[in-house]
Amino acid sequence: MEIINKNISRRNFIKLGGLSGAALTLGFSTPAFGKESLTEIIKGDTAENLGIDLNAWISIDTSGKVTITNHRAEMGQGSFQSVPQIIAEELEVNLDQINIVFAQGNNKKYGSQITGGSSTIRGNYKKLLKLSATAREMLIEAAAKKWSVTKSECYAENGFVIHKASGKKLGYGELVQEASKLEPPIEVVLKNPKDYKVIRKSLARQDTPLKTNGTAIFGLDKKLPGMLYAVVERNPRFAGKVKSFDDSETKKIPGVKHVLKVNRDVFGNMQEGVAVVATNTWAAMQGRKVLKVEWDDTGFEHHNTDQLYAKMKEQLKGDVISYKTKGNFNAAFAKSDKKLEALYETPYESHSCMEPLNCVANVTADACEIWGPIQGPDWIQGSLAAHLKLPMEKVTVNMTFLGGGFGRKAFTDYPYEAAMISKEIKAPVQVIWTREDDMSMGPFRPGMVYQCKGGLDKNGAIAAFETKMAGQNMGTQNPGADKSGYNDSVTEGLLEPYFESIPHYSFGDSPLESPVPVMWWRSVYASTNGFALESFMDEMALEAGKDPLDFRRKHLGNPRYQELINKLEEVSGWKKRGKNEGYGVAITECFTSIVGEVVKVSKKPDGKLIIDKVWAVMDCGWYVNPNIISAQVEGSIVMALGAATKHATHFADGKAVEKNFNTYLMPRITDIGEIEVHVMDNEEKAGGVGEPGLPPFTPALTNAIFDLTGKRIRVLPFNLEEV
Repeated sequence: MEIINKNISRRNFIKLGGLSGAALTLGFSTPAFGKESLTEIIKGDTAENLGIDLNAWISIDTSGKVTITNHRAEMGQGSFQSVPQIIAEELEVNLDQINIVFAQGNNKKYGSQITGGSSTIRGNYKKLLKLSATAREMLIEAAAKKWSVTKSECYAENGFVIHKASGKKLGYGELVQEASKLEPPIEVVLKNPKDYKVIRKSLARQDTPLKTNGTAIFGLDKKLPGMLYAVVERNPRFAGKVKSFDDSETKKIPGVKHVLKVNRDVFGNMQEGVAVVATNTWAAMQGRKVLKVEWDDTGFEHHNTDQLYAKMKEQLKGDVISYKTKGNFNAAFAKSDKKLEALYETPYESHSCMEPLNCVANVTADACEIWGPIQGPDWIQGSLAAHLKLPMEKVTVNMTFLGGGFGRKAFTDYPYEAAMISKEIKAPVQVIWTREDDMSMGPFRPGMVYQCKGGLDKNGAIAAFETKMAGQNMGTQNPGADKSGYNDSVTEGLLEPYFESIPHYSFGDSPLESPVPVMWWRSVYASTNGFALESFMDEMALEAGKDPLDFRRKHLGNPRYQELINKLEEVSGWKKRGKNEGYGVAITECFTSIVGEVVKVSKKPDGKLIIDKVWAVMDCGWYVNPNIISAQVEGSIVMALGAATKHATHFADGKAVEKNFNTYLMPRITDIGEIEVHVMDNEEKAGGVGEPGLPPFTPALTNAIFDLTGKRIRVLPFNLEEV
């Protein structure tokens, strides 16, 4: 068999024997950014011979133990359970036979390792299914050869290959040596979903015992011989510089070893601070308290919240950068039978993960190694290699479990800061952020202002639709960035069929300039877009004199969306809602999943509003574990509730105001009623799960409040008890 050019893919799988002794190891080589084209090795050659890194997903040793390399982070979203379930299904093993380990950062080997965009399953499930089925077929073939029978006479089950006629069986561990010598089959037959034994089952998560018995390793648990501990006094105005510092009192604290100026790379903008390094965390924190720093805060604006929103509103009065248009909005709007306009505001938000940022770094003369709660190990590897001027292979990034991420821990600033401190002190160091650091330093979810206009025809259908968005653009913060282009997330969250049913529309943005650093927050722009777009959809429905759910149904002709609406109507009892109950609906699309939510509200005897129940219908296409989906939707709803009714980050004199949970309030268990989640069954491709449940909640809630009280809420956050 001739060798296929290594840059051309003919099959999707690579077989490589002997990577871990006598073992069957299967994987695929994925180019950077996870592109679909896969490199292949033909029989007789190895990955090393061709200079190709193998993404070794599955390795089965002679004991029959299956080891899976998880190239993405586990931050509560459930990849430690979902990935093993996928592999166990087609490999025909029990979950207790599977061990899962974190991969190190390596973009060349694993492609994109960013745990974001709800992409871990939707980006890899087909490859994992095929890879597992390939391993199974190779093991069956090895057993058939041992027994001198045909493959069709054998089947795999529970980690064994069984001969149908005789009942003889061989464990996978007994077969791996022979199987590793075989050529992987070009094509394998995958199971019909109706035959799944493990996938689509609500199996208990395997990481839960680790997290309850204390054996799970989080970033703060990592210790190295000779490791020191650091905290950093950072400029509270983001763009300021260290003018001078007085560490005389700091150095009197027992255990303090070093005090030094340090930088943190935030989108290419070097934000400055002073690090206090000590033999223990307490000493470092006490040393920081008596450190005196004089800041140079000249040359940039010291915004407060009112100024930021006034600028955004003023910008919406002018021209915006056009992103997406169809027809002629202005002409169609002018001719519309009914017209309406509305302005919506959403706040800046902190990520406020339960685990604040932390990172361990050990930088030597010719290498760097990092440990910590990291969402993007490949990004961090690339960033550190560039900053330290080291070859990529000399930078090792190790993932631990994450106590929440929400996008913040995909950023490269905190590992960079830790690495620079380690390099300077010539020792391993653990940099620990306090809760106040974590909440006040950013980057934050950007605050936004939306201007929506809609025109209706004589039949009550949308004739013209316009949305203008003003706020900071996450993608143009780097020095020298091109700021003339549009923000391609202006329509994020809007259901795709609207682009077919609405004859005239216009979407554009007006980017705000501010030194406040901003970045991804769970569901990214959909978390703010969804509130404006689905609130306005509700307002148009009422202007048209239509039931809000029927109004959406009329504009969403695709059968998939119709089925979701029907399911949402059925489970919520939408048509049976009572007079003294407020019902609100919203449907959004995020990371190729569609989620519809209905919120029911009422008033307590004291007149205060209460959320009675939330119904959520998730259409994420192909899925793995219903319990994980329900948990992620529930978590998204609670996070959305906090951002809508409890907390926001405000700025005064260029500094974040809210610094801890006494002012940045979190939802309590009594703040929301029952949440009922339903998962649609269909043959669509897998979509995201960790984020899409968030965007529809807030508009569904505010639409329900209007239904009950007649009060339209267009500015977030609001106090539920004061409605």
